[in-house]
Amino acid sequence: MNNLDKHRVTKNFSGAAAGYEQHAVLQKLVAERLLSRLDLIKLAPEWIIDAGSGAGFSARALKKKYRAARVMQIDLSHAMLFYARKKSSRWFSGQYFVCADTEQLPVTTAKIDLVFSSLMLQWCNDLDRAITEAGRVLRPKGLYLFATLGPGTLRELRESWAGVDDGRHVHTFIDLHDVGDALVRAGMEGVVMESEKITLTYKNCAGLMRDLKALGANNAIISRDKGLTGRHKMERMVQNYEKYRIDGSLPATYEVIYGHAWVPAERSQATRSGQTIFVPVASLKRNKNAG
Repeated sequence: MNNLDKHRVTKNFSGAAAGYEQHAVLQKLVAERLLSRLDLIKLAPEWIIDAGSGAGFSARALKKKYRAARVMQIDLSHAMLFYARKKSSRWFSGQYFVCADTEQLPVTTAKIDLVFSSLMLQWCNDLDRAITEAGRVLRPKGLYLFATLGPGTLRELRESWAGVDDGRHVHTFIDLHDVGDALVRAGMEGVVMESEKITLTYKNCAGLMRDLKALGANNAIISRDKGLTGRHKMERMVQNYEKYRIDGSLPATYEVIYGHAWVPAERSQATRSGQTIFVPVASLKRNKNAG
């Protein structure tokens, strides 16, 4: 997986928070397709985590679908959570907002019924840890439902940069089989995986680059070149990208991986050790500042 600078990831998404939803075409489409999978599953959750909740689109849809449930929005970016809170500002919204890393969830073991995660796993440095944490907080028979991006994502952009230099300009995305193996290692069962290709089109390469920046999805790899990209390099990349133009438009391909798995009815009692303080969900009481 990527060796990501999490501070940079947080900064990128925080800077994108205000205008995120107007650019999140792919993100909303994937979230809707992931949410539709719940129509086929019998579930009556009391507590839901939206891991990597962003602007709160999925969390609001989950609350609408499961009106009796309480939804915990967890995200690295305080700015994203602040924006999401404004969208769910009613006193009895049933939404809670937690600024935390999903690789280290501040939630007591076996207290959650559904962990929902749409396009978050690709922002983790440790796939196994992220999935193990989801399994840890889920109750027996709890459901982990997720979508992430596969290695075919932004293929055109990656190949266009490869013709310019040897730098890492595009993230490395997770293979479907690697995700499935991580679910099994985490002790989950009933694993179901599938993938699809979604292509967005742009008039020019600048439009794609603006979209990625507006979504906070720009380069956060630690080994990236931290200087400004030279004009000549950028021009060469743009020229390389032109070979993909079809019917007047430039494609940007995304490989989307969908999956779900269940925590067994009888689970191992082993838990991850460390200095983490786990907060019981029952302690998240309302106050005058709550959403």
